Amino acid sequence: VQLQASGGGLVQAGASLRLACAASGRTIGSATMSWLRQAPGRQRESVATITGIGSITYYGDSAKGRFTISRDNAENRVYLQMNALKPEDTAIYFCVADYGNTRYWGQGTLVTVSS
Repeated sequence: VQLQASGGGLVQAGASLRLACAASGRTIGSATMSWLRQAPGRQRESVATITGIGSITYYGDSAKGRFTISRDNAENRVYLQMNALKPEDTAIYFCVADYGNTRYWGQGTLVTVSS
């Protein structure tokens, strides 16, 4: 499975961004898809997860109320809508696919939020 994340960039605080993750090599319909992020000097953090069955969503504390994860199985894509961005959201955002006990990582997209 190859995961290609896109949509990152430099924005001001309060702005919105929509990240996209395009999967190839395998359909994502049965996969639990997640966005994780890694900021310099900080631990990797789970941002949002959406299950394959039922599309149940989970959010990290920092994302609740501001971010929305969604999936389009027909297009084999996952999205992360990020609103009201804060400087502390600055990080590399990774798309992750979990098929049972096997995890696949994308290459990441950089989000930089200026104050």
